[in-house]
Amino acid sequence: MSELTGIVNIYKPAGYTSYQVVAEVRKILSCKKAGHTGTLDPAAMGVLPVCLGKATKIIPFIPEEEKEYLATITLGQTTDTLDAEGKILEENQGWRNLNLSDIEAVLQKFIGDIEQIPPMYSAVHHEGKRLYQLAREGKKVERKARRIQIKELELLGVELPQIRIRVLCSRGTYIRTLAADIGEELQVGAHLAELVRSKSGPFTIDNTISLEELRKTGRENILPVDYPLNYPRLYIKKEALNLARNGVTLYRHNFQEIPSRLRDSLPEDGLVSVYSEDLLVSISRIYFKDNNNFECKPLRVLNIERSNK
Repeated sequence: MSELTGIVNIYKPAGYTSYQVVAEVRKILSCKKAGHTGTLDPAAMGVLPVCLGKATKIIPFIPEEEKEYLATITLGQTTDTLDAEGKILEENQGWRNLNLSDIEAVLQKFIGDIEQIPPMYSAVHHEGKRLYQLAREGKKVERKARRIQIKELELLGVELPQIRIRVLCSRGTYIRTLAADIGEELQVGAHLAELVRSKSGPFTIDNTISLEELRKTGRENILPVDYPLNYPRLYIKKEALNLARNGVTLYRHNFQEIPSRLRDSLPEDGLVSVYSEDLLVSISRIYFKDNNNFECKPLRVLNIERSNK
Protein backbone atom coordinates (compact mmCIF):
# COMPACT_ATOMS: atom_id res chain seq x y z
CA MET A 1 0.00 0.00 0.00
CA SER A 2 1.33 3.46 -0.91
CA GLU A 3 2.03 6.08 1.71
CA LEU A 4 -1.15 7.64 3.06
CA THR A 5 -1.38 11.27 1.96
CA GLY A 6 -4.09 13.83 2.60
CA ILE A 7 -5.72 15.85 5.37
CA VAL A 8 -8.27 14.92 8.01
CA ASN A 9 -10.13 17.70 9.80
CA ILE A 10 -10.44 16.42 13.36
CA TYR A 11 -12.75 17.74 16.05
CA LYS A 12 -10.34 17.87 18.97
CA PRO A 13 -11.98 16.83 22.24
CA ALA A 14 -11.23 18.52 25.56
CA GLY A 15 -8.50 16.87 27.61
CA TYR A 16 -6.28 15.97 24.65
CA THR A 17 -3.15 17.84 23.65
CA SER A 18 -2.83 18.55 19.94
CA TYR A 19 0.11 16.12 19.87
CA GLN A 20 -2.01 13.36 21.43
CA VAL A 21 -4.66 13.85 18.75
CA VAL A 22 -2.04 13.49 16.02
CA ALA A 23 -0.69 10.33 17.67
CA GLU A 24 -4.20 8.88 17.80
CA VAL A 25 -4.83 9.70 14.13
CA ARG A 26 -1.56 8.00 13.17
CA LYS A 27 -2.57 4.91 15.14
CA ILE A 28 -6.09 4.74 13.69
CA LEU A 29 -4.96 5.19 10.08
CA SER A 30 -1.67 3.28 10.40
CA CYS A 31 0.08 6.37 9.11
CA LYS A 32 3.80 6.77 9.72
CA LYS A 33 3.93 10.55 9.40
CA ALA A 34 1.42 13.21 10.46
CA GLY A 35 1.36 16.75 11.78
CA HIS A 36 -1.25 19.26 12.92
CA THR A 37 -1.75 22.89 11.99
CA GLY A 38 -2.41 25.47 14.70
CA THR A 39 -2.05 24.14 18.26
CA LEU A 40 -5.05 24.09 20.59
CA ASP A 41 -4.78 24.13 24.39
CA PRO A 42 -5.61 20.76 26.03
CA ALA A 43 -8.87 22.13 27.47
CA ALA A 44 -9.98 23.62 24.13
CA MET A 45 -12.09 21.81 21.54
CA GLY A 46 -12.81 22.10 17.84
CA VAL A 47 -11.06 22.34 14.50
CA LEU A 48 -7.65 20.66 14.35
CA PRO A 49 -6.55 19.77 10.79
CA VAL A 50 -4.06 16.89 10.67
CA CYS A 51 -1.87 16.48 7.59
CA LEU A 52 -0.87 12.94 6.68
CA GLY A 53 2.25 11.66 4.94
CA LYS A 54 3.58 13.99 2.25
CA ALA A 55 0.79 16.44 3.01
CA THR A 56 2.88 17.64 5.96
CA LYS A 57 4.97 19.47 3.36
CA ILE A 58 2.18 21.95 2.71
CA ILE A 59 1.64 22.96 6.36
CA PRO A 60 3.63 26.22 6.02
CA PHE A 61 1.44 27.21 3.04
CA ILE A 62 -1.98 26.59 4.56
CA PRO A 63 -3.71 29.96 5.04
CA GLU A 64 -4.42 30.40 8.75
CA GLU A 65 -4.63 34.15 9.06
CA GLU A 66 -8.30 34.02 10.03
CA LYS A 67 -9.60 31.98 12.95
CA GLU A 68 -12.98 31.82 14.63
CA TYR A 69 -13.70 30.83 18.22
CA LEU A 70 -16.79 30.28 20.35
CA ALA A 71 -15.91 31.14 23.93
CA THR A 72 -17.62 31.03 27.31
CA ILE A 73 -16.26 33.54 29.82
CA THR A 74 -16.85 33.46 33.56
CA LEU A 75 -17.01 36.97 35.00
CA GLY A 76 -15.97 37.77 38.57
CA GLN A 77 -13.11 35.28 38.85
CA THR A 78 -9.48 35.68 37.80
CA THR A 79 -7.10 32.70 37.64
CA ASP A 80 -3.34 32.33 37.25
CA THR A 81 -3.73 30.55 33.89
CA LEU A 82 -6.53 32.86 32.67
CA ASP A 83 -8.76 29.79 32.20
CA ALA A 84 -10.78 27.35 34.30
CA GLU A 85 -7.78 25.04 34.76
CA GLY A 86 -5.94 27.52 36.96
CA LYS A 87 -5.92 28.60 40.57
CA ILE A 88 -8.46 31.28 41.51
CA LEU A 89 -6.59 34.44 42.45
CA GLU A 90 -9.45 36.86 43.07
CA GLU A 91 -13.24 36.94 43.15
CA ASN A 92 -15.48 39.94 42.54
CA GLN A 93 -19.26 40.00 42.87
CA GLY A 94 -19.51 43.13 40.76
CA TRP A 95 -20.86 41.05 37.88
CA ARG A 96 -24.23 41.12 39.64
CA ASN A 97 -24.53 44.81 38.76
CA LEU A 98 -23.77 44.40 35.04
CA ASN A 99 -26.42 44.73 32.36
CA LEU A 100 -26.49 43.84 28.68
CA SER A 101 -25.55 47.31 27.47
CA ASP A 102 -22.50 47.39 29.79
CA ILE A 103 -21.20 44.14 28.32
CA GLU A 104 -21.91 45.04 24.69
CA ALA A 105 -20.21 48.43 25.08
CA VAL A 106 -17.04 46.81 26.44
CA LEU A 107 -16.92 44.19 23.68
CA GLN A 108 -16.99 46.95 21.06
CA LYS A 109 -13.74 48.34 22.50
CA PHE A 110 -11.86 45.20 21.48
CA ILE A 111 -12.83 45.19 17.81
CA GLY A 112 -10.02 46.19 15.45
CA ASP A 113 -6.23 46.21 15.80
CA ILE A 114 -5.26 45.86 19.45
CA GLU A 115 -2.17 45.11 21.54
CA GLN A 116 -2.20 41.82 23.43
CA ILE A 117 0.31 40.46 25.93
CA PRO A 118 0.80 36.66 25.67
CA PRO A 119 -0.17 34.82 28.87
CA MET A 120 2.50 33.25 31.06
CA TYR A 121 0.88 29.86 30.46
CA SER A 122 1.66 29.80 26.73
CA ALA A 123 4.17 28.22 24.36
CA VAL A 124 5.93 31.51 23.59
CA HIS A 125 9.73 31.28 23.96
CA HIS A 126 11.67 33.37 26.46
CA GLU A 127 15.44 32.96 26.65
CA GLY A 128 15.33 29.36 25.46
CA LYS A 129 12.36 28.25 27.56
CA ARG A 130 8.61 28.15 26.97
CA LEU A 131 6.67 30.63 29.08
CA TYR A 132 4.54 27.85 30.57
CA GLN A 133 7.71 26.15 31.83
CA LEU A 134 8.71 29.33 33.65
CA ALA A 135 5.18 29.74 35.00
CA ARG A 136 5.24 26.22 36.44
CA GLU A 137 8.47 27.18 38.21
CA GLY A 138 6.64 30.08 39.80
CA LYS A 139 8.42 32.65 37.64
CA LYS A 140 6.86 35.62 35.89
CA VAL A 141 8.73 37.52 33.19
CA GLU A 142 8.14 40.64 31.14
CA ARG A 143 6.38 39.86 27.85
CA LYS A 144 6.21 42.06 24.80
CA ALA A 145 2.77 43.03 23.57
CA ARG A 146 1.80 41.72 20.15
CA ARG A 147 -0.43 43.41 17.63
CA ILE A 148 -3.42 41.26 16.72
CA GLN A 149 -6.71 41.93 14.99
CA ILE A 150 -10.22 41.21 16.25
CA LYS A 151 -12.32 41.32 13.09
CA GLU A 152 -15.65 40.46 14.68
CA LEU A 153 -16.73 40.11 18.31
CA GLU A 154 -20.32 39.03 18.82
CA LEU A 155 -22.20 38.49 22.06
CA LEU A 156 -24.07 35.19 21.72
CA GLY A 157 -25.63 34.89 25.13
CA VAL A 158 -25.65 36.14 28.73
CA GLU A 159 -26.30 33.95 31.76
CA LEU A 160 -24.42 35.83 34.45
CA PRO A 161 -21.84 35.32 35.69
CA GLN A 162 -21.11 33.77 32.28
CA ILE A 163 -21.23 35.26 28.80
CA ARG A 164 -20.78 33.55 25.45
CA ILE A 165 -19.03 35.24 22.53
CA ARG A 166 -17.98 34.54 18.96
CA VAL A 167 -14.57 35.87 17.96
CA LEU A 168 -13.23 36.19 14.41
CA CYS A 169 -9.58 37.11 14.74
CA SER A 170 -6.10 36.99 13.29
CA ARG A 171 -3.62 34.22 13.88
CA GLY A 172 -1.77 34.50 17.18
CA THR A 173 -4.72 35.79 19.18
CA TYR A 174 -4.98 34.41 22.71
CA ILE A 175 -8.64 34.05 23.65
CA ARG A 176 -7.66 33.48 27.29
CA THR A 177 -6.01 36.89 27.31
CA LEU A 178 -9.01 38.43 25.56
CA ALA A 179 -11.33 36.97 28.22
CA ALA A 180 -9.17 38.35 31.04
CA ASP A 181 -8.93 41.76 29.36
CA ILE A 182 -12.72 41.91 28.92
CA GLY A 183 -13.13 41.14 32.62
CA GLU A 184 -10.64 43.83 33.55
CA GLU A 185 -12.42 46.38 31.36
CA LEU A 186 -15.71 45.44 33.07
CA GLN A 187 -13.89 45.94 36.41
CA VAL A 188 -14.93 42.52 37.72
CA GLY A 189 -12.19 40.22 36.40
CA ALA A 190 -12.80 37.11 34.29
CA HIS A 191 -11.37 33.87 32.99
CA LEU A 192 -12.00 31.66 29.98
CA ALA A 193 -14.37 28.85 30.96
CA GLU A 194 -14.70 26.99 27.65
CA LEU A 195 -13.29 27.37 24.15
CA VAL A 196 -14.24 25.87 20.80
CA ARG A 197 -12.32 26.71 17.63
CA SER A 198 -14.96 26.78 14.91
CA LYS A 199 -12.75 27.89 12.01
CA SER A 200 -9.08 27.82 11.10
CA GLY A 201 -8.40 29.23 7.66
CA PRO A 202 -10.37 27.11 5.16
CA PHE A 203 -11.22 24.43 7.74
CA THR A 204 -14.55 24.76 9.56
CA ILE A 205 -16.30 22.91 12.34
CA ASP A 206 -19.03 21.79 9.93
CA ASN A 207 -16.74 19.29 8.19
CA THR A 208 -14.79 18.04 11.20
CA ILE A 209 -14.80 14.40 12.21
CA SER A 210 -14.36 13.03 15.72
CA LEU A 211 -11.73 10.45 16.60
CA GLU A 212 -14.53 7.94 17.23
CA GLU A 213 -15.98 8.54 13.76
CA LEU A 214 -12.51 8.21 12.26
CA ARG A 215 -12.15 4.79 13.88
CA LYS A 216 -15.38 3.69 12.19
CA THR A 217 -14.87 5.23 8.73
CA GLY A 218 -11.10 5.01 8.38
CA ARG A 219 -9.86 6.64 5.21
CA GLU A 220 -13.25 7.70 3.87
CA ASN A 221 -13.00 11.24 5.25
CA ILE A 222 -9.51 12.12 4.07
CA LEU A 223 -9.42 15.39 2.15
CA PRO A 224 -7.13 15.86 -0.87
CA VAL A 225 -3.75 17.39 -0.16
CA ASP A 226 -4.59 20.65 -1.93
CA TYR A 227 -7.96 21.14 -0.20
CA PRO A 228 -6.79 24.16 1.84
CA LEU A 229 -4.68 25.79 -0.89
CA ASN A 230 -6.31 28.76 -2.58
CA TYR A 231 -3.46 29.84 -4.84
CA PRO A 232 -4.06 30.15 -8.60
CA ARG A 233 -3.39 26.84 -10.36
CA LEU A 234 -0.99 26.69 -13.28
CA TYR A 235 -0.49 23.55 -15.39
CA ILE A 236 2.84 22.77 -16.98
CA LYS A 237 3.49 21.09 -20.30
CA LYS A 238 4.51 17.43 -20.18
CA GLU A 239 8.00 18.17 -21.41
CA ALA A 240 8.58 20.50 -18.45
CA LEU A 241 7.67 17.93 -15.78
CA ASN A 242 11.20 16.72 -15.07
CA LEU A 243 12.44 20.29 -14.78
CA ALA A 244 9.67 21.14 -12.33
CA ARG A 245 10.16 18.00 -10.26
CA ASN A 246 13.83 18.89 -9.89
CA GLY A 247 13.14 22.40 -8.65
CA VAL A 248 14.25 24.22 -11.80
CA THR A 249 12.88 27.74 -12.41
CA LEU A 250 10.15 27.65 -15.07
CA TYR A 251 9.10 30.31 -17.60
CA ARG A 252 5.92 31.21 -19.40
CA HIS A 253 6.67 28.89 -22.32
CA ASN A 254 6.85 25.90 -19.93
CA PHE A 255 3.16 26.22 -19.10
CA GLN A 256 -0.07 25.35 -20.81
CA GLU A 257 -2.64 28.09 -21.37
CA ILE A 258 -2.10 30.97 -18.91
CA PRO A 259 -5.09 32.98 -17.60
CA SER A 260 -5.17 36.36 -19.34
CA ARG A 261 -5.41 38.22 -16.04
CA LEU A 262 -2.99 36.06 -14.08
CA ARG A 263 -1.13 39.04 -12.61
CA ASP A 264 -4.37 40.52 -11.28
CA SER A 265 -5.49 37.23 -9.72
CA LEU A 266 -2.26 36.58 -7.83
CA PRO A 267 -2.18 37.05 -4.06
CA GLU A 268 0.21 39.66 -2.67
CA ASP A 269 2.97 37.10 -2.14
CA GLY A 270 2.72 35.94 -5.77
CA LEU A 271 2.27 32.28 -4.88
CA VAL A 272 0.81 29.70 -7.27
CA SER A 273 0.20 25.95 -7.20
CA VAL A 274 1.99 24.21 -10.07
CA TYR A 275 0.39 21.04 -11.44
CA SER A 276 0.99 18.39 -14.03
CA GLU A 277 -2.47 16.87 -14.50
CA ASP A 278 -3.34 15.51 -10.97
CA LEU A 279 0.21 15.83 -9.67
CA LEU A 280 0.77 18.81 -7.38
CA VAL A 281 4.36 19.50 -8.32
CA SER A 282 5.20 22.55 -6.25
CA ILE A 283 4.23 25.74 -4.50
CA SER A 284 6.03 28.45 -6.42
CA ARG A 285 6.36 32.23 -6.60
CA ILE A 286 5.92 34.17 -9.82
CA TYR A 287 8.09 37.15 -10.75
CA PHE A 288 6.73 39.14 -13.69
CA LYS A 289 9.09 40.56 -16.29
CA ASP A 290 8.52 42.88 -19.24
CA ASN A 291 5.81 42.06 -21.81
CA ASN A 292 3.91 39.92 -19.27
CA ASN A 293 6.60 37.25 -19.22
CA PHE A 294 7.48 35.70 -15.88
CA GLU A 295 9.77 33.43 -13.91
CA CYS A 296 8.19 30.78 -11.71
CA LYS A 297 10.55 29.80 -8.90
CA PRO A 298 9.65 26.84 -6.63
CA LEU A 299 9.52 27.44 -2.88
CA ARG A 300 8.64 23.84 -2.02
CA VAL A 301 8.78 20.91 -4.45
CA LEU A 302 6.02 18.46 -3.46
CA ASN A 303 5.41 15.88 -6.19
CA ILE A 304 2.16 14.70 -4.57
CA GLU A 305 -0.75 13.03 -6.31
CA ARG A 306 -3.75 15.05 -5.09
CA SER A 307 -5.97 11.94 -4.99
CA ASN A 308 -3.38 9.73 -3.30
CA LYS A 309 -4.80 7.86 -0.30
